[in-house]
This record gives sequence, C-alpha cells and structure tokens, in this order.
Amino acid sequence: MKKSLQDTTTLNNGVEMPWFGLGVFRVDQGPDAVNSVRWAIKHGYRSIDTAAIYGNEEAVGQGIREGLEETGLTREDLFITSKVWNSELAYGDALAAYDASLERLGLDYLDLYLVHWPKPGKYKDGWRALETLYKEKRVKAIGVSNFQIHHLKDVLEDAEIVPMVNQIEYHPYLTQTELHAFCKEQDIQVEAWSPLMAGALLDQPVLQEIADKHNKTIAQVILRWDLQNDVVTIPKSIKEHRIIENADIFDFELSEEEVDRIFDLNQNSRCGADPDNFDF
Repeated sequence: MKKSLQDTTTLNNGVEMPWFGLGVFRVDQGPDAVNSVRWAIKHGYRSIDTAAIYGNEEAVGQGIREGLEETGLTREDLFITSKVWNSELAYGDALAAYDASLERLGLDYLDLYLVHWPKPGKYKDGWRALETLYKEKRVKAIGVSNFQIHHLKDVLEDAEIVPMVNQIEYHPYLTQTELHAFCKEQDIQVEAWSPLMAGALLDQPVLQEIADKHNKTIAQVILRWDLQNDVVTIPKSIKEHRIIENADIFDFELSEEEVDRIFDLNQNSRCGADPDNFDF
C-alpha cells in the first residue's frame, strides 16, 4: 500500500484515485502550467488537479496532451480533477460549467468533479447537478471541497449520492482531525490542498529535525505524513526538479511517534479562506 506514485485508494463507488498528484493552483495559464503538467506525467504522476477559477484549464489540457504523447500513456491512465466555481452553482449553470471545463481541457470526461466551496444557499443545487452528471455517467466520481462537518451533514440530508472526496486545506498547522474522522465514518476520501502551507512550513524546526533523521526534505516529510494518514495529496510546483523531489517519498516511513509529533504542531491556522466565513 502506497509504495509507488501510481498507488491508488478506492473511492466509495469503486473508482481508483491516485494517492499522489500535481496541483496547479496559482499556476498561470501558459508555459508554466503546460510544462508542470507535462513533467509530472513524464515523471510518473497520474493525477492532475485544476479548477475553473484557476484560469489555466486550457494550458493544463495542453500539458496533458503533450505528456501523453511523450510517454505513450492513454487518457485512461490519468486521473483528472476540476471544480465548479461559486458563481455557477445553480443547477443549470453547474451542468454548463462542467461542459465548459471539458472544452477548455480538451477532454471527453473528468475523473473527479468537485463543488469548489460551500457557498451558502447554493452548494446543494450544485451538488444536485453533480449527481446528475454522475448518474448520466459523464464523470467517474464527484465530491466537494472545503466542506466542514455541518456542510457535509447538510448535503447528506437529501443527497442521493454520498460525496466520494472532500478536498480540504490540510497540513501540520491545520490537521482538522474531527473533520477527517467524520469523513472516514462516511467513507469520504480526504484530499489535502496546500499540503505545504504555501511554503510556510519549509523551515519549521520540528519538521527539519524529522527530515534530517530520514535524510529527506521537509516537503517530503509532510507529504509522507499525508499518505500515512490516508490523505490524498497534491503538492504544486512549476520546477521539474521539485516535481521529481516531491514524489520521492516511497522509500521511507515515519514512526508513529514522528506522526504524532507532526500532529502536535497543529495551530488551526489557515493559509486559505475559512469555509465558514468567505465572501467570494
């Protein structure tokens, strides 16, 4: 389990999702997005995560095409995620947003489509649209992002389909253990965005001490910690050597004590917006 970059977790509908992937949040449309995706595929990544609001789906699509051409892999070998934005959560708008994302990416389907934020009064409509896409077999799996326990309970009250994934901000300063436990109970896979806290943890002394012991980087220790906690993780980088380095985490294991020490760093501290208090 979790012995290589291609290892997968089985979602609650039987779909296999890689434990490790590339995120492209805040990667500009253009060569950076194209190349990071292409390099990731070339170096063994099988999962790419983007979103309509990132404004880089066209470049991601180009990177996917170039990566497949370079490696001889097929579309079915990859796991591609995108997300519907808050302004398009009305039922019909969300269905149209899915088509628009496919068109920009140049794909026939997505492996995972997420409601990006729990926009009050709107996210249940968005979820209904995702259920329709799923029932029509237009998408392999559906889920949510940034949902807290009360948002999930609200959706589950009248959902026909339990979300397969909840993608949340998750790192050693924001461990969200209660939310993670709730998701496990409901068989919802937790996925980490901003696992490295946008670089803010890369000189953290406890993490440095653990990294030195394993002859690894702090980033590698955090990403390994994610996997050992059964959390899918999607670090972002636009540098080829860093894309390779981030994925070099399958040749060591953190001890239980080290895992606990990392949990003890929690400060409930976010680098992104608070899902209970955002205005976009």
